[in-house]
Amino acid sequence: MAHFSSEDEVMLQAMLRQLFQSVKEKITGAPSLECAEEILLRLEETDENFHNYEFVKYLRQHICNTLGSMIEEEMEKCTSDQNQGEDSGYDTVVQHVTKRTQESKEYKEMMHSLKNIMMVVVEAMINKFEEDETRSEDRQRKMQKEQSGSCCTDNCSDSDSSFNQSYKFCQGKLRLILDQLDPGQPKEVRYEALQTLCSAPPSDVLSCENWTTLCEKLTTSLSDPDPTFTDRILKFYAQTFTLSPLHMTKEIYTSLAKYLEVYFLSRENHLPTLSAGVDITSPNVTRLLKKVRLLNEYQKEAPSFWIRHPEKYMEEIVESTLSLLSVKHEQSHLVPQKILDPIYFFALVDTKAVWFKKWMHAYYSRTAVLRLLEKKYKCLITTAVQQCVQYLELCEAMKADEILRHPKHCGTKQKSFYYSGQELQYIYFIHSLCLLGRLLIYTQGRKLFPIKLKNRKDSVSLTNLLVLFTQLIYYSPSCPKMTSVMCSENYSPASMVTDVLRMLCDQKECAVECLYNSTVTEALLQPIHNLMKGTAAAPDCSETALIHIADILARIASVEEGLILLLYGENMNSSEEESLTGAHIIAKFSKKLLEEDISIFSGSEMLPVVKGAFISVCRQIYGTCEGLQVLLPYGLHESIAKAWKKTSLLSERIPTPVEGSDSVSSVSQESPNSVAWEDNLLDDLLNFAATPKGLLLLQRTGAINECVTFMLSQYAKKPQVNRQKKFGYEVLVVQVASTAAGAVALQNSGFISALITELWSNLECGRDDVRLTHPRATPVDPIDRSCQKSFLALVNLLSYPAVYELTANQELPNKAEYSLREVPTCIIDIMDRLIVLNSEAKIRSLLNYEQSHTFGLRLLSVVCCDLDVLLLLEAQYQVSNLLLHAQEENTFEISENHRNFIIDGLSVERNHVLVRINLIGGPSERILPPRMLEKGDDPYPWPMFSSYPLPHCYQSEGPRNADLKQALGELLEKFVLLLTENPSECYFPSVEYTATDANVKNESLSSVQQLGMKMTVRYGKFLNLLKDGAENDLALVLKHCEKFLKQQQSPVTSSLLCLHGNYAGHDWFVSSLFMIMLGDKEKTLHFLQHFSRLLTSAFLWVPRLHNSRYLPVDTLGTGIHPIYFCSAHYIEMLLKAEVPLVFSAFHMSGFAPSQICLQWITQCFWNYLDWIEICHYIATCVVLGPDYQVYVCIAVLKHLQRDILQHTQTQDLQVFLKEEALHGFRVSNYFEYMENLEQNYRPVLLRDMRSIRVQNT
Repeated sequence: MAHFSSEDEVMLQAMLRQLFQSVKEKITGAPSLECAEEILLRLEETDENFHNYEFVKYLRQHICNTLGSMIEEEMEKCTSDQNQGEDSGYDTVVQHVTKRTQESKEYKEMMHSLKNIMMVVVEAMINKFEEDETRSEDRQRKMQKEQSGSCCTDNCSDSDSSFNQSYKFCQGKLRLILDQLDPGQPKEVRYEALQTLCSAPPSDVLSCENWTTLCEKLTTSLSDPDPTFTDRILKFYAQTFTLSPLHMTKEIYTSLAKYLEVYFLSRENHLPTLSAGVDITSPNVTRLLKKVRLLNEYQKEAPSFWIRHPEKYMEEIVESTLSLLSVKHEQSHLVPQKILDPIYFFALVDTKAVWFKKWMHAYYSRTAVLRLLEKKYKCLITTAVQQCVQYLELCEAMKADEILRHPKHCGTKQKSFYYSGQELQYIYFIHSLCLLGRLLIYTQGRKLFPIKLKNRKDSVSLTNLLVLFTQLIYYSPSCPKMTSVMCSENYSPASMVTDVLRMLCDQKECAVECLYNSTVTEALLQPIHNLMKGTAAAPDCSETALIHIADILARIASVEEGLILLLYGENMNSSEEESLTGAHIIAKFSKKLLEEDISIFSGSEMLPVVKGAFISVCRQIYGTCEGLQVLLPYGLHESIAKAWKKTSLLSERIPTPVEGSDSVSSVSQESPNSVAWEDNLLDDLLNFAATPKGLLLLQRTGAINECVTFMLSQYAKKPQVNRQKKFGYEVLVVQVASTAAGAVALQNSGFISALITELWSNLECGRDDVRLTHPRATPVDPIDRSCQKSFLALVNLLSYPAVYELTANQELPNKAEYSLREVPTCIIDIMDRLIVLNSEAKIRSLLNYEQSHTFGLRLLSVVCCDLDVLLLLEAQYQVSNLLLHAQEENTFEISENHRNFIIDGLSVERNHVLVRINLIGGPSERILPPRMLEKGDDPYPWPMFSSYPLPHCYQSEGPRNADLKQALGELLEKFVLLLTENPSECYFPSVEYTATDANVKNESLSSVQQLGMKMTVRYGKFLNLLKDGAENDLALVLKHCEKFLKQQQSPVTSSLLCLHGNYAGHDWFVSSLFMIMLGDKEKTLHFLQHFSRLLTSAFLWVPRLHNSRYLPVDTLGTGIHPIYFCSAHYIEMLLKAEVPLVFSAFHMSGFAPSQICLQWITQCFWNYLDWIEICHYIATCVVLGPDYQVYVCIAVLKHLQRDILQHTQTQDLQVFLKEEALHGFRVSNYFEYMENLEQNYRPVLLRDMRSIRVQNT
């Protein structure tokens, strides 16, 4: 480049000409200089021939010659570094070399030289262009002089001035143009003046003193009959709109708007009439539409920049627009036919009122628009409402196929240049509909209502307007049946109205004010009413209209206020048949659709779509606790399951298509539709699992395995599942995992295997799809962020029912050798590889031993907070002894008879877990050692141990009042005895039990019961409640209870392990009662025999209903306890109503209140409350009723509200709730609160609790 010759210059010019010629169309089509620059900068992305241009090839070769050797050296250097260290990714190497190249001296010199050369080439091209342009202008001027003989020979007029000649445009030149634009001048002179004006820079035109006069002259000239002349003026306007500042474009815009206003008001102009329609090929109409479109295009662009200018400019534009659109021709005897107003032409060019949408978007312009509409131009809103009213009346008066004979509005591509009067009315209706819909979104817009219409007695209120919109869905004509692929845009009235209603539903404040009232919902449900009654006078409601209605109903039901309206209506006390609420009507209709009990739709192709749409509405309802309660009588789970089984059977019967057969196309269409419908039904069934009682219904259908498999397939489609739905799926997993059958379904579906594989990949392998430049950072947190999601998923999964079904009676593999490629796939594998590390082979198999074992210990700590899980793991795997042995090995000898513990991350974790699993006590009864080291000379002052007993420092000395506890036992005994003497208070029948101690002495307790018994006695002795012989007495009590309850059990045939034999867990209620009775065996048994007759026993005493003959057979087979499907169900329902922030926090955390409450209740709040509060909880439920179990849990969650919200933010809510005791909670502090809950909810709760024996669901 140092020797740049003239030949090189010519060559480069030719290359540039080729490039410019190729992109000429793109550049000339750009609306502004900035856009043109952007097009050139992105040419490589948009032009497939980019690399074939000679100029691009030249640049590539030049870069290669200048920088090629340096780039090769950098690549070799990176390669050598790569061989010495860890592999680097290709992208990383490219970034490194690029950075080094751009920072080099050679690169800067090349860029400087290239810039200088290109400046020389471009300047030469510009000079040549100017010379050619000047010669062309001279020739053109001579030809014009010869043709016209004009005397216009002013030397200042050099016609089309190019960019570099703009400095010649002066005041005198503008005055000359003004003279030349005079209507008296010859056409050629006026045209040349316009040419000169269009080629002048806007800044020069604006700076001239006669700018205002020029605007007036141009506006006057718009009426010129010569289309070429008016087109040239519009071109100047367009250039001004694109390139000029707002105060200049504002004058152009307002002058054009004023011109159009005068044009429409003038009697001299022959405007089309409504009856005659509009032919857009007509010259007059074409010219008018061009002017309207130019105005409309500016309307849509102006909001993007007018905020940067004074408000008065924006207000002038808005007012001129509203003034123009408010022009209305009144019919009279002099003008019998309706003349088209400006609004019709605006609707033609902007049918969906996009301009209004953009003007209303920003507060800056919206304020001005609404103020002017209210004060001066309310007639614009009035005529829009009037148009909607008239269209509805037209729909009601005429048959659907006679309203619009042309299907343009349905989105077809049929071209037509003529619009009939009816089509114009329809287009204006769509424009009005969109304008009103956008207006209703905003508070001030809604305040413009009610609207008084001409020739109408009553005003149109907001509710009237929404009812009108709703009626338009099912009264308006339906489009020809077509798939969504065929039409790019749907202008059918039902679709347009539905779009508007969707938009209103998305704005909560607007929806509450407009949609959530009984009048609107009744209008939405009217066609459903009529279809179910078979009303002959009902409007012909198409399947498409029903789908639209279902869409709106589903959106209403998805919001709390809308759901309440559908469930209870506005008059919640009404019980008449005629006043059935929306939820009941929708459920009835959906059931009829599923059973195909509506003859009008028999054989319809769209029937499955209609079914799916209405079941989706029901799904929004029964996916909530309160909604499920309302829909229970309809048995939708059975209807959906029946439809799914039928569809599944049909899809299996679809024959394999044979080539050449006529049935190939029909089968290929039917099969995907059948599969889609089947998946839709599975999704509907799956959503029953969103609530505890819904999960019971789902398990009764027998489709739990298929639903969980479907859920896994959907959840795996990460790009297709939005974040909100993923939250929903996470909650579903928690609910499903809280039951035995659900846990088995999760395992059979592959969900657990996929979860553990992902965990292992993050924990041990790292991501294998990324090549790292540097080694992975050493994790700072005990559980690395990459594993946190998997950790929480396992915590959600490992409830006691799940752990028992997945691990009971299974031994650990304990292999002699583990391959590094051996990946765990089940819970037993996780126990074996991460928690019970009792061999060198297991330790050697871990690439990240400390991190992985820490993960396992943290997981063990959380799951063992469930005391039944702790006893099961202790009984099967002796985890305490394994941890003690590991602590013993983690010591060093300091003297002959003394060894010290090595304090490291694992020993601290093990110490915490050992204290947690060996000590029972509430927040003030035991002290758990921290997991973190402290600053100072003694980083860990807590004593470690490798044998029993535990150091006394972990137990606190709490207050112990034996007299109070003795009084409590006597009170409970007398109260229960008194209740059972009244037959009306007895829920279960009396059972004769005559077994003595001798009869049960030889019976054996399970290993879990034995460990639980020892734990109880230790806790009782710590509290000074039990004495040395208490263990034998408690064993007898437990044996008597098992024998007593066995008399009331019925055999159950099931694959679930939890239903085989006696209750699998420990009886925490009996243990608690034994301690309340101060270890008195006789008193305990006497109390239990009487207590077992009360309803409260079903909810406090968990084993009471294990395999009980008092439960329905279909409930027994699920293995779900009433505490879950009744108490936990109502806990979620009341929590949503009473403490909504906490309920939302659970949902956002992907966790369910039912799981933690089930754990609290099952173990009688052991380890969560101090003993005195446990006594208060039991006494409260026994004395005040079983519904107080629900109220206590609500009070606990309300007490924890601040902590729950905080841990939702830190994304460890599950861990917090399971590991942390309930600090500061006192049952007595919440008695007043619980009494209020009782007043509001007791009738419903007790009715449902009493129905567990005779469930009609």
